[in-house]
Amino acid sequence: MNGNILSAEVQTFIRQHADMDASRIALKKSPFEGVSSSELAQQITGWQKVSSKMPEWLKQDKALYFPEKLNLEQCSSAKTGKFKVSLLSPDCTVLDLTGGFGVDSYFFAQRAKKVIHCEINPQLSQIVAHNFLELAIDNVQFHTGDGITFLASSRKRYDYIYTDPSRRVKNQKVFRLEDCEPNILAYQSLFFEHSDTLLTKLAPLLDISGALNVLPHVREVYVISIENDCKELLFVQEKSFQGIPTIHAVRLSTDKSQTFSFNYIQEKETVPTLGEPTNFLYDPDVAITKAGAFKSVASAFHLQKLHQHSHLYSHDDFIGDFPGRVFRIQQVVPFSRFKKNTGVAKANIVTKNFPLKVEQIRKKFKIKEGGEDYLYFTTLYDDRLVVVYTKRI
Repeated sequence: MNGNILSAEVQTFIRQHADMDASRIALKKSPFEGVSSSELAQQITGWQKVSSKMPEWLKQDKALYFPEKLNLEQCSSAKTGKFKVSLLSPDCTVLDLTGGFGVDSYFFAQRAKKVIHCEINPQLSQIVAHNFLELAIDNVQFHTGDGITFLASSRKRYDYIYTDPSRRVKNQKVFRLEDCEPNILAYQSLFFEHSDTLLTKLAPLLDISGALNVLPHVREVYVISIENDCKELLFVQEKSFQGIPTIHAVRLSTDKSQTFSFNYIQEKETVPTLGEPTNFLYDPDVAITKAGAFKSVASAFHLQKLHQHSHLYSHDDFIGDFPGRVFRIQQVVPFSRFKKNTGVAKANIVTKNFPLKVEQIRKKFKIKEGGEDYLYFTTLYDDRLVVVYTKRI
């Protein structure tokens, strides 16, 4: 950690050049003695990353220090951090075993009485401690070293143990639980010796059912999305829990959050009604589809499913609280007729359970991207290929 970067002159330079291409800064001679051009580029890259994930930090005009880009890849955003805090009890104690850049610890500290931030990278631990001092966070204790070793040598108990296993090992991205670091499957007994409740953030690409098969005492799973982009999975384990896990599909937005809850027994036993597209088309949020609530969402909102595998729904009426996008259907045409006479030069194209990909359709029919019209290429319950012309509500 280079203390020269924290000087007022360097901080002003970083703010003034925050919108620039950092690679251009790296190629120029540094205007500051004791701070290299590559260090300036790193700080500007960090500023840009944090501005999208934690804009409130930058609004405080503090002398923050940003680590290498790799250390920012996996960190949470403000929206997901605030959501996780809503699951905690007030005045609790939290052990963050894999602290990283500290975003989650920062939000935990808003509700917890005490947070312990463990980070194996000494420089990153020093950076987070400095930033928290600047941000006036005084209820976080920092431990530089391996969190597992720290826990194994401790006799203390915590209300929550939080882990966010690294999904990059030896410069390779990994997704299976046993390949992440630490391998949390190997330490379940140790975790439960020190806490009754475990919170684990996992990769969006992880197979939820597979994780439920190997993680004990899972009470809840949260599938969290922002702007129809699945950001993370959060598994909540409770030492005494033996029942069926509840799955929550959570959509976060600027002004509100929306949660749809179900379990896999309900999903398996639900028999959806299959039918034709009528007045409105319902396209579920990625949190719903990742969670696997294909039939449950249809049942809950009394929708007709267009096909067992299409995961598109329809209804005569408008349902404003549906967890996803809603479109007014203009017309439905067989794909065979669409091939003969498209009459469409520009549209947003979506494919669901359809033999052609979006890129292939655009190339084949010379349809440019954009506009107000949405064309859904899909398969109906009787295996007819159709194009649904819609406008988004």
